[in-house]
Amino acid sequence: MSYAELHCLSAFSFQRGASTADELFERAKANGYAALAITDECSLAGIVRAYEAAAKHQLPLITGSEIRIDEGPKIVLLCESLAGYTTLCRLITVARRRAPKGQYASLREDFPEQVEGLCCLLCDGDQASDDYIAWLQARFGDRLWLAVELHQGQQDNAKLQSLRSLGERTRIPLVACGDVHMHVRRRRALQDTLTAIRHHCTVAEAGWQLFPNGERHLRTIEALSKLYSDELMGETLRVAARCGFTLDQLRYTYPRELVPEGHTPTSWLRHLSEEGAAWRWPNGVPERARALIEHELSLIAELSYESYFLTVHDIVRFARGEGILCQGRGSAANSAVCFALGVTEIDPVRMNLLFERFISRERNEPPDIDIDFEHERREEVLQYVFERYGRERAALTAVANSYRGRSAIRDVAKALGLPPDQVNELAATMSHWSERAPSGDTLRERGFDPESSLMRRVVALTGELINFPRHLSQHPGGFVISEHPLHTLVPVENAAMDGRTVIQWDKDDLDALGLMKVDCLALGMLTAVRKCLDMLRATGRRDLTVATIPSEDAQTYTMIGKADTVGVFQIESRAQMAMLPRLQPKNFYDLVIEVAIVRPGPIQGDMVHPYLRRRRGEDPIDYPKGLEHVFERTLGVPLFQEQVMQLAVDAAGFTPGEADQLRRSMAAWKRRGGLEPHRQRLLEGMLARGYTQDYADRIFDQIKGFGSYGFPESHAASFALITYASCWLKCHEPAAFAASLINSQPLGFYTNDQILQDARRHSIRVLPVDVRYSDWDCTLANIDTTARPAIRLGLRLISGFGEEVAQRISTARIGREFTDVADLCMRAGLDRKHQALLADAGALKGLAGNRHRSRWAVTGVEKPLPLFDGLPGTPEEAPVLPVPTPFEDMQADYASTSMTLGKHPMSFVRRQLQVRRYRRSGELANIPHGRNVKFAGIVRLRQRPETASGVTFLTLEDEDGMVSAVVWRHVADRQHRVLIESQLLAIDARLERMDGVQHLIVSRMANADDLLAGMVSKSRDFR
Repeated sequence: MSYAELHCLSAFSFQRGASTADELFERAKANGYAALAITDECSLAGIVRAYEAAAKHQLPLITGSEIRIDEGPKIVLLCESLAGYTTLCRLITVARRRAPKGQYASLREDFPEQVEGLCCLLCDGDQASDDYIAWLQARFGDRLWLAVELHQGQQDNAKLQSLRSLGERTRIPLVACGDVHMHVRRRRALQDTLTAIRHHCTVAEAGWQLFPNGERHLRTIEALSKLYSDELMGETLRVAARCGFTLDQLRYTYPRELVPEGHTPTSWLRHLSEEGAAWRWPNGVPERARALIEHELSLIAELSYESYFLTVHDIVRFARGEGILCQGRGSAANSAVCFALGVTEIDPVRMNLLFERFISRERNEPPDIDIDFEHERREEVLQYVFERYGRERAALTAVANSYRGRSAIRDVAKALGLPPDQVNELAATMSHWSERAPSGDTLRERGFDPESSLMRRVVALTGELINFPRHLSQHPGGFVISEHPLHTLVPVENAAMDGRTVIQWDKDDLDALGLMKVDCLALGMLTAVRKCLDMLRATGRRDLTVATIPSEDAQTYTMIGKADTVGVFQIESRAQMAMLPRLQPKNFYDLVIEVAIVRPGPIQGDMVHPYLRRRRGEDPIDYPKGLEHVFERTLGVPLFQEQVMQLAVDAAGFTPGEADQLRRSMAAWKRRGGLEPHRQRLLEGMLARGYTQDYADRIFDQIKGFGSYGFPESHAASFALITYASCWLKCHEPAAFAASLINSQPLGFYTNDQILQDARRHSIRVLPVDVRYSDWDCTLANIDTTARPAIRLGLRLISGFGEEVAQRISTARIGREFTDVADLCMRAGLDRKHQALLADAGALKGLAGNRHRSRWAVTGVEKPLPLFDGLPGTPEEAPVLPVPTPFEDMQADYASTSMTLGKHPMSFVRRQLQVRRYRRSGELANIPHGRNVKFAGIVRLRQRPETASGVTFLTLEDEDGMVSAVVWRHVADRQHRVLIESQLLAIDARLERMDGVQHLIVSRMANADDLLAGMVSKSRDFR
């Protein structure tokens, strides 16, 4: 006897299901099941993952959902047909849209009189009213069953007899079900923990909310046959046989209203492409460009993708019409059509890219275009899309957020009943990015015994919970747009933000089903560049656009080669700064390589050092037979996905579309496997064309090294354009660029303090926040077209200060300067809070003197009574107040604005550090490679890349500049608290220097915050 499980919850029934779809299908296949239904509660959020798992394990998937109607007994709805699936999507959408995010309310009135295409299983039918059962029978007819769910409980026999009697009386057939919540019994501890988390209580307090035993797992057929008769088990197969719907039956239709009357989508796209080509190439379209456009338009028409390109063009057209800086990137940059339409700025003729990286016949999936917009104006674009297509046809994609280290250990510790102080301490042992439970050393450092039974349980459950689905949230800008209402394809629910809706599928699930997605993403650097250009234009210094910034500027590349790139785009990280002196970019394509080479793919594939050695002439440049045109620009080393694809075409006989399938498998092999068939095909093709076994094996290993991190050349080129623009502005207009970065926060790696420290090291004068001159934004001061201007800091830097209040101050001083603090407060209408903020920030110094005098001045400001309105105030003699020390000023600066224009904090403790033999960063250049040194600095950045095997990279700063430090995992585990919590970190380290780049390899750390007591400096961690 075989069996099909018809009632099973996956991890996408958040805090209920305790197993992933892959685990469930693997177990069901091993048990010999005939099919498996995934029936998450009022949700299809995990059905695409289940669809992929079913294909992987070659076991049929039944699509369904568990729903509770009007607080009655649960029902399970299973899809017989496409019509049934569409009905299920609508039912889920209505129930979810009626309730707040994360909840649902399903009512009887949501169901049509006759529900077609859905099978219905009534759970706990013995507890259902006769009216409820009659209502179900009227709607489902012969597609209604009573679910018999036995779990070795004391009442199993009585329940079975009650259901048999009910079935005989109502003539509703019975069917065996498992109400499965986990794939194996040993997940019971995690399932109990998830239940406690869901009910906001401890496991000990959960009581009847917990299952009495571990029977809600995928039991063996032998175990099931002891509980259920052959008739009940056989009925599962008959139900499964009726459920013939599969997700590949879905058909997506592109929106069509963008085509004007008299045109078809094909003719209108051609018209726009011809119009754009004439704009891009005013002196005539080059022959190669013409050929590319014709080739692409032909393939687009063949695959009926015209509406996709028209949709993207319409969004970009709107943004540019509103003056919103934007740029397409990723695989879109491969397209001559996208270049002509203005979606991307990368000329495919110049870059010689492969269009089939973008779309292909073999893949037959829609292209995926990412468009970056100014982050402060992207909301305008999102609202345009909603208004253009309506909320029935446009929605954001979801993001299936998973448990990370800190959230996992916090929820587990609470569920196991640890007190709040211990929960907080445990949470501090991990970071948001952690993907493994804390080590024994880290726990001991926090005062926990890792060998205790409770702590072992915490660690084990945390390890299981990490990467488990936690909840659905909205994607920042991934739109799905359809010709028909989206709820005919996928359920739609409310987002946390008012006025927004999201589909229930994660953005990564869309590719599997061919739904169109347009990513309208936010990029802070575009905001900063636009604000910088506006500032230069408004002050009369320059009138430039991104397109007219001088190209290939030698001075800019000299700056880049010195790694003087604090604040610029993409090449500002410490890893990039370490690479720049080695690579020494001299032109735009060098920047493209620089953007791409400091990535996990090239690093893991051992491509970085061979490229650098060849670039410096240390190794010969050799090209495999017939592949010089593929690798010439990267000196024979495969750095980009497109090169791997072209190699497969030229060296192994792949078609362009098959090469793209290789790329996709290459990107997903660690997660899904499936690379071996491509290996065999690639090796056989290369050997047949005369390549050696050794070379073919080496190429394949490099492909695997890319993993899911291989970087597209087109993506790197799009980013390199913004990189160059930001570098040119930093080189030639550093004051305006630094001011614009601050005005565009948050973005990038660097804090405002670091940006201004860097500006001052470049001899740029920075003027403090002053109510007499400062606006909300930072501005340029002492403007002279022949000299560098100064930066006047804006009121936005004062923590807690409001923009509307700042605008009142700016307006109030027009035409008449403020005479004193009282005059300011009266004319600008400042309340006590904002008066105090200005005094603490030193912004009243020009009116009242130092901070102490400013605080005294604001305490004497009183709103005049009507009787004395218009009369001059009575002058008071100011008391003699002590002047703040420089150290007190520095502390107050950081407390109010998180930065200082006074002496660097390290200068105040330099004497104590010298006594302890800690070096300044400026002294490190004179210390030989390999020596042990002691160094102390303010922590500005902590990074732990996913592919760094637990290595943490630190950026430490003192009065001379910034230093990079490397903390190996065993040191980080041993001193996790010191690493994470220190503001002023003192380290013992070994100095390593290579190619002009130096690092400190940390062996020991100490928290030295006591030296800067009272100072609060925030680092940017793990971004």
